[in-house]
Amino acid sequence: LQGFVKFSTYITLDGYVEDDKYRYVYFFILFTVYILIICSNSTIVCLIWIHKNLHEPMYIFIAALLMNSVLFSTNIYPKLLNDILSDKQIISYSACLLQFFIFYSLGSSEFLLLAVMAYDRYVSICKPLQYSTIMKNSTVTVLLILTWFVSACHIAVPAILSAETKLCNFIMKGIFCNNAIYELHCVHSKVITIYGVVALIDLAILPVLFIVFTYTKILLIAYQVRRKAAQTCLPHLLVLINYSCLVTYDIIIVRMASDFPKTARFVMTLQIVMYNPLFNPIIYGLKLREISKHLKRLLITGRHLPHAAFVPFSV
Repeated sequence: LQGFVKFSTYITLDGYVEDDKYRYVYFFILFTVYILIICSNSTIVCLIWIHKNLHEPMYIFIAALLMNSVLFSTNIYPKLLNDILSDKQIISYSACLLQFFIFYSLGSSEFLLLAVMAYDRYVSICKPLQYSTIMKNSTVTVLLILTWFVSACHIAVPAILSAETKLCNFIMKGIFCNNAIYELHCVHSKVITIYGVVALIDLAILPVLFIVFTYTKILLIAYQVRRKAAQTCLPHLLVLINYSCLVTYDIIIVRMASDFPKTARFVMTLQIVMYNPLFNPIIYGLKLREISKHLKRLLITGRHLPHAAFVPFSV
């Protein structure tokens, strides 16, 4: 009965700044951003799906990364837009935990996908003769499944532990359910804190170290010989730097329960869900020549390969 009462409890989201005054301005901006995120990411994914010359591991991983951004945004924006137009910004605790789980599961998947993409570039540039043998269809499939499965398993633990923790506070300093849910607990759990550090190491720090190590080795070994190929690493590094900066905010400001000004917290929280999903398709659309070529053709002429949309991915 206590568990049922907890999950039927509603949490007030107290992170909005002057929502009554700027309600429709917020809605218009965020709705526009959400549409841009869906359209820009989906366009690049469709181009990769349609054109046979993009049916390679590197582009398939890019498509997975962009689809991850679409799902990540869809977890946040519909509820966010509804709250902006509502008189009260509330969410049930069960829905809050679900949003928390999806937010960090997909967010962690981004680091793992970037690590997988770094491995793909390493094999392609440093071991070109073995590339087709190592990066087979089955390998690509397994790597993609693991990126989502591993992150989901890691984030499921704090979500389940939070579901079993007693609540004493029902007002959350945020506009959606992230690490701020820990502020609702009566007692800060040492188990959740320790596990959070372990998850941070597994899902963020280790993948980043792997990416840095891999790209350093690529640049040291192959830059002079395969300069053109090494340039394909640049978009991944830009995405990594951008995303790492946003995640750093979430960890330091939110997780550490810092007394951050409400307006600054509101602005920075919006940046987490705005910049990266918009940044990714722009970087990959402009920096990778093959995608850029097809994108320009689509925008200028609207043409694509006939019947190509029915061709499945192949590596």
